[in-house]
Amino acid sequence: MQTSITNSPTRYGWGAILLHWLIALVFIGQFGLGFVMVRLTSQRTVFELIQLHKSFGFLLLGLVLLRIAWRLGNATPALPRSVGTLERRAAPFAHLALYAFQLALPLSGWALVSVSMLEIPSLPFNLFVMPNLPLAESDGAESFWAAAHWYLAYAGMTLVALHVAAALRHHFQLRDGVLTRMVTPSSDSE
Repeated sequence: MQTSITNSPTRYGWGAILLHWLIALVFIGQFGLGFVMVRLTSQRTVFELIQLHKSFGFLLLGLVLLRIAWRLGNATPALPRSVGTLERRAAPFAHLALYAFQLALPLSGWALVSVSMLEIPSLPFNLFVMPNLPLAESDGAESFWAAAHWYLAYAGMTLVALHVAAALRHHFQLRDGVLTRMVTPSSDSE
């Protein structure tokens, strides 16, 4: 039995699984990196970590856009019958909220560096200069986007924690296979 890159009616394929876990790793890693970099005193280290944070932010944005395109082009596996009506109705909204935060967070970071009065270029992985968004530079705009980025980060991580808790509940308490669908890919025979 050969595994499939695309989804089946009951499981996710390799494409969705790899994108899901890559995005999870980058999203959570970005939160940790952001948390650490604002608490350091070495300006040189902070500058390097900010460039790295921006690099992974642009990577996250690209991965999330690819994940959304993948989701739109693939069938979403049906939830098991054991999933209740309330959860069945809430799941699409929870996934939509995750996508929204995963888009809004890197976009708010991009807006932040675009309006910064420091005018430090973004160099994703030192490969090229990422152009700024067409936003006016000002201290007020920088304060707004810094606050927005901060609040989005903490709200996004709260949403991720709830997502993880729900997945673990399905796996350990309900034992309904919801989590294993995102770990074990579909096969060509499904």
